[in-house]
Amino acid sequence: MQLSALIEKTLEGMGYELVNFEQAARGLLRVYIDFAPENADNGNITVEDCEKVTHQLLHVLTVENAAYERLEVSSPGLDRPLKKMSHYVRFVGAEVLVKLRMPMAAAANRKSFQGILLEPVGETLALEFEGKDGPAKLEFTLADVDKAHLVPKVDFRSRKA
Repeated sequence: MQLSALIEKTLEGMGYELVNFEQAARGLLRVYIDFAPENADNGNITVEDCEKVTHQLLHVLTVENAAYERLEVSSPGLDRPLKKMSHYVRFVGAEVLVKLRMPMAAAANRKSFQGILLEPVGETLALEFEGKDGPAKLEFTLADVDKAHLVPKVDFRSRKA
């Protein structure tokens, strides 16, 4: 079994979702987790969640004799990447930044767009953004995407002084 599939299966069994996975230099294995969509009401990933996942993954990786030196488990952060179709479905209505692999002729040959993620239709994703002549809609597929992530929203006014 591939390492990413092994990690994903382990996380799913724990009620988490694999957001991203990296094998870095010197055997560093980075795993970014979030709650699975059905557990999304649990709030944000905490240090305790990362600790629990780390403990379980260390056990699984040892049993499977996986090649790695160090393991890092963390939340995806406020600028959470969007990698799978399920991520786009989950964050409909959120503000996102999408960088396409190739410029879109229908959108003034641009590659980068920031806007509100619309409900996907089949395999077609859509983004409403502010174009040169006002609001515009960009349609694209997952294969068109080079990188995409949520635009962080931080409200410091809600904190009590």
